[in-house]
Amino acid sequence: MNGAYLKSSLCRSTFVLPFILLSLIFSGCSKMAGYSNDSLFPQDITSVYVEMFDSQSFWRGAEYTVSDALAKRIEADTPYKIVSSRDRADTVVSGKIISIIEGVLTAERELGGVLEKELVIRSRVNWKNLKTGELIIEDEEVLASASYSGYQNQNFLYASTVAANNLARKIVELMETKWE
Repeated sequence: MNGAYLKSSLCRSTFVLPFILLSLIFSGCSKMAGYSNDSLFPQDITSVYVEMFDSQSFWRGAEYTVSDALAKRIEADTPYKIVSSRDRADTVVSGKIISIIEGVLTAERELGGVLEKELVIRSRVNWKNLKTGELIIEDEEVLASASYSGYQNQNFLYASTVAANNLARKIVELMETKWE
């Protein structure tokens, strides 16, 4: 009985196995949207000039932190080179900090002291192709935040640096080619 069962099982698998293999092979032949080995970033661009961000907030120095974080993030996460002269750049990234808002996240129950705060940077960003004159990113609003606590020896400077890095990461994500 075991020999007959094994023989019928083997016979069934010889018919089923080719159908499974063929279905797997042909399912990969159709064009699937979203899967590619291409770069996430436009290929016709090689260099970027990052303009100093303008700031409409009362917090001074944040424009330097944001501009520096963005330049470093572009160098690290994209195929583009940062250039120091607008004349040598293919594209230019510019923006302005609209607001920097600091709010309380948690407070002590008994004394009402602040335990944790949050810093939110709101900005508008443009990315212009200097070869064609087109705006790749036009007046896009980007928000980033960071929380901090005095009990962990963190201060406003720490939070503004973290928020600026988060903002730079989000701006670089906007620079990726849009999916179809």
